Amino acid sequence: MSLRPVLETRKAQAAMEGAGVHLHRAFGFHDPSELDPFLLFDDFRNDDPRFFEKGFPWHPHRGIETITYVLAGEVDHGDSLGNQGTLGAGDVQWMTAGSGILHQEMPRGNTKGQMHGFQLWGNLPADQKMTAPRYQDVKAADIPEVIDDDGTKVRVVVGDFWGKSGPVDGIAADPQYLDVSVPPGVKKTFKIDTYRRAFAYVFAGSGAFSDASAPQGVLLEKEVAGEELHIRDMSGDRTLIRFGIGDVVTVQAGAEGVRFLLISGAPIDEPVAWHGPIVMNTQAELQQAFAELRNGTFIRPNH
Repeated sequence: MSLRPVLETRKAQAAMEGAGVHLHRAFGFHDPSELDPFLLFDDFRNDDPRFFEKGFPWHPHRGIETITYVLAGEVDHGDSLGNQGTLGAGDVQWMTAGSGILHQEMPRGNTKGQMHGFQLWGNLPADQKMTAPRYQDVKAADIPEVIDDDGTKVRVVVGDFWGKSGPVDGIAADPQYLDVSVPPGVKKTFKIDTYRRAFAYVFAGSGAFSDASAPQGVLLEKEVAGEELHIRDMSGDRTLIRFGIGDVVTVQAGAEGVRFLLISGAPIDEPVAWHGPIVMNTQAELQQAFAELRNGTFIRPNH
């Protein structure tokens, strides 16, 4: 067993997308080899509908897959192929844009006006970039949850974990997408295939992710005046942790516990030509895609 080193810890940065949606971006439009096969990760969370209700009006995608996971509120979606629906709290949509699609996503708050969700972009390999678009809409009740003896809970969105299989399948990156909750003070180790790129995104509570280069004993200390537990090098809300090579990740939960997404996927290791919502392998392919957008041939009729 080898512990994955922590290569980087950084806070998600405030950004604005769509028609004025205020969100936080953990990564995106950076060096695509860092977290290959993943390209972008956004946390869209707000308690004020004015900062998200105008949503993401009609826009194109080609060459990627988008994964939307809703925790609070709802997201109405529709596309150029006539598909439409609503994602509610706990639901997931995995959209394979493939050869091209025009779609819109319009978030709505819950009864308290709250909206919270995540969107992850996964790259497609060259031989699948022009495949037919498709959707996998998954309701919250269909996502298995595993509860360990120490109270750790894991929702298995994609992949196999602790004897459960997530309901989303046939994804190019063969990813594992887990929603993990670790109770206060619990130290937990999670196995990840050695050959996958992996990251965690903390969105509630705090935790210390062990680093293979640091002595394990430095993670915990007790306050001299009392018995309250303190943990050094804590990662809190809206923090991205990028891991190096290894086969396990270890986290020590803080005083309020920690909840995070643990996501990994097999690298595609191909050239990337990327502009906005379109990701191809060459600049020529990218220019062709935008030319097709301009002349009205972007959507393939046989799809």
